[in-house]
Parts: sequence; C-alpha cells; structure tokens
Amino acid sequence: MIGYVTLGTNDLERAAKFYDALLEVIGAKRMMEEPPSFIAWGTSPDAPSLAATKPYDEQSAKAGNGTMVALAADSPEQVDRLHAKALELGATDEGAPGPRGDGGFYAGYFRDLDGNKLNAFCMVSSS
Repeated sequence: MIGYVTLGTNDLERAAKFYDALLEVIGAKRMMEEPPSFIAWGTSPDAPSLAATKPYDEQSAKAGNGTMVALAADSPEQVDRLHAKALELGATDEGAPGPRGDGGFYAGYFRDLDGNKLNAFCMVSSS
C-alpha cells in the first residue's frame, strides 16, 4: 500500500551520508536523485522507498510530532544492526531494540539527524 515516504531535511548532503550508510544495512541503495532537492533509496523499483527532501515550500524542515517511519528488517539481529548503525551515525536513541508487547514484535527506535523518528522492526515467530 505504501509507495514511498519522504522525510524533510535542512541539509541534504548530511542526510545523504546518514541514509547511504544506514540503509546499506538492509540492502537499500540510491535509486533516484535530484540535487539539491531530494534523494530516494530503495531495494527495488517496485518496493516501497524512502526519500530525504528539502521542503518544497522552502521553509525549514521540522520533524512531525507523532510521525514515524518503520524500516522492515529480516531478523532481530538486523534490527540490532540498524539501530546501532543509526546511533553510530549520530542518531539519538528513542528506545533500545527489544521485544514490544507479546505479539512477536521486535523493534528499536531512533531519531535521524533532522529529528525524524524511525524504527527498525521485525516480527518474531513465537514457536
């Protein structure tokens, strides 16, 4: 259902370095660029993608209160690697990786360099 998500940035070069390194953990690469406006990353042209963009209205980018982007991971170990990589790249911790609730949901939360909230998650079999 979701085609792509855009996150506002005030420094596209800085955001590009962050997302190049972070999204490499899940095999995503740059798939579209239009400097100095935006860069989009994805794993394939027909899968959902993520873009960092300077706001079209040329105002300052601000993180949305209550807005979050979830990055699908293959395993708890990949969630752990994504969360650790984000913090290594300068993100702030919003919740260490671990199980949430009792439904097999495993996630770690962080904010990127512009304050946008993301998480890495996977579903874990209860068997």
